[in-house]
Amino acid sequence: MVKLMVADQHPITRKGLELIFANSRDIKFITAVSDGEAVFNALNEDTIDLLVCDIDLPKLNGISVIRRVKKEFPNVKILVFSAQNEDVYAVSTIKAGADGFVSKNEDLLTLKEAIMKVYLGGVYISPKLSKKFSTESDSGKKPYYKKLSAREIEVLKLLSNGKRNKEIAEELTINEKTVSTYRARLMKKLKVTNLIDLVDQAKNLNL
Repeated sequence: MVKLMVADQHPITRKGLELIFANSRDIKFITAVSDGEAVFNALNEDTIDLLVCDIDLPKLNGISVIRRVKKEFPNVKILVFSAQNEDVYAVSTIKAGADGFVSKNEDLLTLKEAIMKVYLGGVYISPKLSKKFSTESDSGKKPYYKKLSAREIEVLKLLSNGKRNKEIAEELTINEKTVSTYRARLMKKLKVTNLIDLVDQAKNLNL
């Protein structure tokens, strides 16, 4: 049986998943937390097999949570469950160490199937996204979002949310000079020359 934890800032999502899996034979809902830092308090208290995690978490964002969980609790599987742009974030979260990505637009059966696939050692992305990646590979095209690293997407999202370099550095536990370097790389890769255009690019990617 999968011992499950949920990390999501929305109370309805947390409670909803708890109720959904209350009578499941395969999945045991252990606990839910509302922010990124609380994930690690819970992992230190309970034995967890799989973390269902949103990207938009207070205190510590989802991609940072993924990296840290994989470092400190390598046996815990991670399935991202998010309303963010699947095309962009399925790539960046799996690069960061997640074992799968499910859009919140999917139905509950799909979520359960993804949980079981990841628990058994597989990687889950939607059939639609898998087909899209295959088509892009065959055509030789490489869209902008696939040129960006997981960290670059993370920085781009924080910039688009109005965060300053110092705030980004604090959240990602890196120095301001490194943030500036990421900004410069993003501008080069996305072919813009100023922050306003960079933020516009982020909006175009639905970050």
